[in-house]
This record gives sequence, structure tokens and C-alpha cells, in this order.
Amino acid sequence: MNVKQFLLTGVLIFSGLSLSAQKKEVLFTIDKTPYYTDEFVRVYNKNLDLVKDESQKDIDNYLDLYLAYKLKVNKAYQLGLDQEPKYINELKLYRDQLAKNYLTDTEITEELIKEAYDRSLKEIKASHILVLVDENASPQDTLKAYQKIQTIREKAIKGQDFGQLAQEFSEDPSAKENKGDLGYFSVFRMVYPFENGAYNTKIGEVSEPVRSRFGYHIIKVNDIRDNRGEISVAHIMISNPKDPSKAAEAQEKINDIYKKLQQGENFESLAKQFSEDKSSATKGGSLSRIASGQLNSAIFEDAAFSIKNVGDYTQPIQTEFGWHIIKLLEKHPIKPFEEVKNNFENRIKKDERSKKIAQSMNSRLMKKYNPTIDHKLFQKASELVTEEYETEKFEIPNDIDAFNQSVMVIQNKHISGVEFLNYIQSQQNRRRSIPSIQKLRSTLIEDFINLNLNTYYEENLENEFPEFGYVMSEYKEGLLLFDLMEKEIWQRAQNDSLGLEAFYNRNKDNYKWNQRVDAIVASSVNRDFVEKTKNYFEQGQSVEFIKKELNRDAVVNIMINEGIFEEKSNALPQAYKLSKGVSDIYKEGDYYYVILGKEIVPASTKTLEEAKGRVVSDYQQYLEANWMDNLKGEFSYKVNKRVLKKVKKQLNR
Repeated sequence: MNVKQFLLTGVLIFSGLSLSAQKKEVLFTIDKTPYYTDEFVRVYNKNLDLVKDESQKDIDNYLDLYLAYKLKVNKAYQLGLDQEPKYINELKLYRDQLAKNYLTDTEITEELIKEAYDRSLKEIKASHILVLVDENASPQDTLKAYQKIQTIREKAIKGQDFGQLAQEFSEDPSAKENKGDLGYFSVFRMVYPFENGAYNTKIGEVSEPVRSRFGYHIIKVNDIRDNRGEISVAHIMISNPKDPSKAAEAQEKINDIYKKLQQGENFESLAKQFSEDKSSATKGGSLSRIASGQLNSAIFEDAAFSIKNVGDYTQPIQTEFGWHIIKLLEKHPIKPFEEVKNNFENRIKKDERSKKIAQSMNSRLMKKYNPTIDHKLFQKASELVTEEYETEKFEIPNDIDAFNQSVMVIQNKHISGVEFLNYIQSQQNRRRSIPSIQKLRSTLIEDFINLNLNTYYEENLENEFPEFGYVMSEYKEGLLLFDLMEKEIWQRAQNDSLGLEAFYNRNKDNYKWNQRVDAIVASSVNRDFVEKTKNYFEQGQSVEFIKKELNRDAVVNIMINEGIFEEKSNALPQAYKLSKGVSDIYKEGDYYYVILGKEIVPASTKTLEEAKGRVVSDYQQYLEANWMDNLKGEFSYKVNKRVLKKVKKQLNR
């Protein structure tokens, strides 16, 4: 927490608002501006348990504090601090951050988090067949791809081998080698539509065609098992030789390494010396943690997950890449829901699930505001978009009179056709792929409507959610007050050297040293070392000599603290009485102490430099008190005694 955040926490104690509804009456006015009972009662009730000074719980005293707070806020507005760019930017940053919690469909988000977690508990082994089609393809091309995948699905349903169908028809290049087999995977490993298709298909069945951004898929689920979690492993690898005649040499080498392990040699050392996986060898063979389906080798994964105990290792196994010995370093089981909830929410917002949240939000706002839409004007404007749009040659026509009228109205906000034209122009460098001109036009219209619905909603969060308005009001006034105090009090106290010196001279008696001792304080948890130090003190030995004698072999047995210490200083044992000479040995807590008092320093007045921290603080309070007196004279304020009496009665129930 930085200084401003810390101070704002204190400042905002007078502006925090709860949600209890109160009947509004004018409690007081400042320059004829009314301030109401409901706000004061909310503030008082919210802060009642936070106030440590019992006097502030007295309603009259609290009203004085609250009134002073509002006077300061009025002064900040009078000085135009709310127009400062720094203030405006900081307030906007805070509002944007706070608004994030309101700009999403919470219900849908929670459902998606729960769905993702439930799916994460299982792993699916599946194969697929893909027919490529661009997500912005024309209706004709889309239909052609759909009919093709349906034909392939019918063959699979009738019993033809799915792997052979994948080799023959799938447009996923890897299918020629793996027959469409994707191995095991869990949540977030595949694009969301594909994941839905896989998790909604039973073992042994083939899904209906699933559309993703790559094209149409059919998915055959081969197995479902409990998620094995993640593991951290290390391995020693001997690569498969390019020359098949040398395969026996590779196997012999990995077997020799295995024998060394069995003889008790260190796994990490052997990995550094012999492993041919250069990226992991320098780390003792250590790999990043792995989950099912993450590696290109199911053989390696299955062998790694089969290791039961941390520290155990496999016999040599051969994969597509070579021979391996795998050691289990750590197991990472599936975490409880509450531990992964925030992580899952962040991941959901970054993948295709976020579209579902946005669509739900758009639909909700459309129903909520029911905007008036001029479809003819939208159509007229969108018809200006031609095939040249993707070459960024769209220009707003010179004659825009026909577009100056409202193309949509949300509540009392009118959005003109010209704004839509400006939006079209701003989007042309972001929409490179044009599926069809008609689809592009309709997409631009739909996106513009949704953008303005969301913008209007965000702009009116204070009206939509009272608690959002209260928090923003709290921060707005608190930030203003911080800037005001910094300008009027804190900076002045720091920079007004003449004023500070004059204040110090008027109040010297408040800044005094008690009696002090110029001393050497020695301490240790071991009494023997303190006794030895006491003897050295009595012999007149130097601090350097004592440290050299008692702190040997990099072990600190005795600590020495030299300086001038005030009576009752925390550096001294509390039982010690200031005196010259070598003291007795004192025990306090776990430590033993002995003190060599060199000189007693009598009580005296502190210099300005010695007392500066406290003097500055006192000077700030002095300036603020005088400033508040001036504020009370600068503004006209009046408390309604009759209403205050009613408030007291209400709060004292």
C-alpha cells in the first residue's frame, strides 16, 4: 500500500456509504448547498465500529468532523482540483478498475467456471475428423463442408473404422500418421466448441458435427478417466540414432546409465553428463510439470504417471524420440474448486467462452433498454461499405445531412448515423477477412449496437447500482481531499523552512531529550559470552578486540551497539539505571545484557534537526487547525437543529 492509499483509507472514513435507505431531510447547508440526513446516517452507522476515539461516536462531535470534511471538499472544488489532469486520470483508472466487476454477466461466468471445473476432473481420449472451412466462409462453402462431414459421419455410424476414415478424409494433416487420435486431454486444451462436443459425447459414440473456427469436426470418444493431475519429472534421454544399425548402441548406453543409478549414483549428475536432451540436461533432466495430453508422446506420459513414489524412476523405456529413464520429482493433484476459481475465471475470459459471456450480456442489455433502432438508416449507412472495405478505402461521404438524425436511441441518449459512419471507418483496418459483403454489413451494425449498449450501461453504473455510486463518491471526495491536504498543508509544512523554524522556536519546550547515556551495549543469548564481555569492559579492552575474541568462525556470539541512548530506550534493558562504568548483567526475554556507560548526558532541548520529524507533524496539525478556522469563515454553513434532534433520536434507538 502506497502513502496515498494509506492516507485515503483514513480520509474515506468520513465518506464511506452503506446501503440502508433513509428518509431524506436537509441536515445542514454549505453556501446554500444542501447535505442530507440519509448520507450522514449511512456514514455514521458504517464507521461506528471503525472509530477508535470514543469522543467521535458522540453525534455532535461526529457531525463536527463530517462538516469539516465537507468544507474541505467544497474548498477542493473551489480551487478546481477536480479539473486537474492528474486527478481526472487517476479517478478514471479507479472507475475502470471498479467497473470491471459490473461489466460482465456474473451468472453465466459462474456457470462457465463450474462447468470448466467439473470437466477438469475428467480426461477424455478422443479421435476426430476435420473438414476445413473458414469461420467467415460463404453460406455455399459452409454448406458444402457440412454435407461432407455428415457423409463421413454416416460411414462411421455404419461401422466403418474411424481411424481409417480419418486417414482417408480428415483435413487435419496429422491424421495421416495418427489416424485422428488426439490422446487424452482435459479442459482448456481444445477450442471450446470442440471441448463441448467431446464432453457431451459418450464413450464409443461419434458426435454430431461440431463447428469451430477451423471447420467442422466429428469426434469419437474412446475413453474417459479421472484426471491424473499434473506431475513434475526429470529424465535422462539417449536419442534414437538416425542410422538404424546403431540402435543397439543407444540401448546399451541407456542400460549402462540405468545400472549406474542402481549402484547409487546421482540421477541429476548422470543427466547433466549423459542426457542428450540439451534443454533439460543442464537442469539435471528436470522438465516443466506435465498433464495428460500435453506431450507428443503418450508412451512417455503413461510411463511418467505410472511412477508411484516421489524419487522413484522407471526402467529404460523407448519412445518415438529415443530411450528415457524418468524420475518422479513431485505430484500435483487436482486442487479444490475454491483454490482454482480465480485462475479458471481468468482463463475463461481469455478463450472462446468469453464470447458466450459477451453474448449473454448483450442480450440482457437489449432487453433492459429496448433501444429504438432506425433500421432503414442503418441499412442506408451500411450500404456504403463495398468490396473495397478490406483495402481501407472506405471514406465518409461529404454530404452527411441524411445521417445526422438518430440511428438509435437508448433511454434519453441519441446516437446519430454519423457516429455509425465514423465507427465503420475506424473498423476497416481490423476486419481483413470479408466473408460476404452482406454479412460484413450486418456484423458492423450488430457490433455497433452492442458497443453503444455496453457504453451506455457503463456510463450509468452509478444510477444502476447505488453501491457503485457510493464507492465512487467515496473515492472521488477522498482523492480530492488528499490532493487538497497535500497542496495546503503537507507540502507547506515540508517546504516552509522559515515557518517551521519559527514554530519550533515557539514550542521548544515540547522537544526535549530526557537524561541519556553515551554507552556500549553488549548482548547475547548466551550468558557466558556476556560475562566474558563484562570482564573485557573492566579490563578496558576495545570493541574491536571483543568482537575478534568472541565472534569466531563466522559465528556472531556477541552483538555490540554503540551510541547515545535515552532513558528507557528499547536498546537498553528496562531494569538498567543510567550510570557510568560497567553495569551488572541483566536478563530480558531471551537476551543477556551488559552496558559500559562512558558518560551521562543531561536532559536538554532537542535541536530542530534532532526533532524534525515530530516538529513537522505538529506544524502540520497547527497549520490545519488555523486553516480550518479560515475555512469556517470562508464558507457559510448552517446546521438544522430540529432535524439534528430527529437524527439523534433515530441513531440512539
